[in-house]
Amino acid sequence: MDYGVIVPQGWRMDLVGIADPVEAYEAMTRVAQEAEALGYYSIWLYDHFHTVPTPTQETTFECWTSTAALARDTKRVRIGQIVTCNSYRNPALLAKMASTVDVLSHGRLDFGIGAGWYEHEYRAYGYEYPDAPERLRHLRDAIQIILAMWTQEEATFEGKYYQVQGAINQPKGAQKPHIPLLIGGGGEKVTLKLVAQYADACNVGGDIANIKHKLAVLKNHCETLGRDFNSIRRTAIVDVCAIAEAEEEAIAKLTQDQRANLESLRKISLIGTPEQIRQRLAEYEEAGIQELIIHFVDAATNLESLRLFAQQCIQNS
Repeated sequence: MDYGVIVPQGWRMDLVGIADPVEAYEAMTRVAQEAEALGYYSIWLYDHFHTVPTPTQETTFECWTSTAALARDTKRVRIGQIVTCNSYRNPALLAKMASTVDVLSHGRLDFGIGAGWYEHEYRAYGYEYPDAPERLRHLRDAIQIILAMWTQEEATFEGKYYQVQGAINQPKGAQKPHIPLLIGGGGEKVTLKLVAQYADACNVGGDIANIKHKLAVLKNHCETLGRDFNSIRRTAIVDVCAIAEAEEEAIAKLTQDQRANLESLRKISLIGTPEQIRQRLAEYEEAGIQELIIHFVDAATNLESLRLFAQQCIQNS
């Protein structure tokens, strides 16, 4: 199993306490560079504009400009979005941006996209917020345009929500046949069917039972469509990783609310000593996950967690 790191970007209040935005970015890129040096497979960014769960004035870096910067700050790790909100950018423009970043990174981009969900953010930035079925229909159109932009000399598409008329996209990126497309989400009727139809990778979350169930649904869609299930890279997100040599030290890294819900949090997170976490990693691998994308709660100010995980859970695996 490969391991990715969500770099601290501000959205999850993970740059709080770093007042200077320049230093906040440097903290962000230090995590990316350290992850690369330690042998992590990938680094990932969220696509959001201000903090969650409550909008605040805290620093939150924009996803795609940060992706481009990290593409030049690193040399080996793959770089992706977990995931781009389709509604925030025209899909033809987004395909062009991704193609450019793939070249900037010398072919290390993983393109993650989803239908979007953060209503407050939509409305704050002036985007319409249609219901979920319509957002998914937008996503279906967008995916077809993006793939056309990456594979056709002049992309033409007439959809209900988006249209392109002979759009030229050069360069198309460095990777062949095109940049890998990851679709995030676990919606069983639409999202996972879109994965089976169009994607090179999926991303699911929740506890191990939920992950197994979602992958079974995806496999059924693949069988119906005649797609090889094993041609889809299976990734999952772990929202909290608190690792330390002593379990009490790991728990101390959590917020008060997280500690109050520790037992339920353990089912969807990695919390504890290296030995405890290795046992949890084995469960993800047994469930069929090929790449685990991890959010280290203290990465911006403490690289030791990143190092301890690499030494005890990657290098010893």
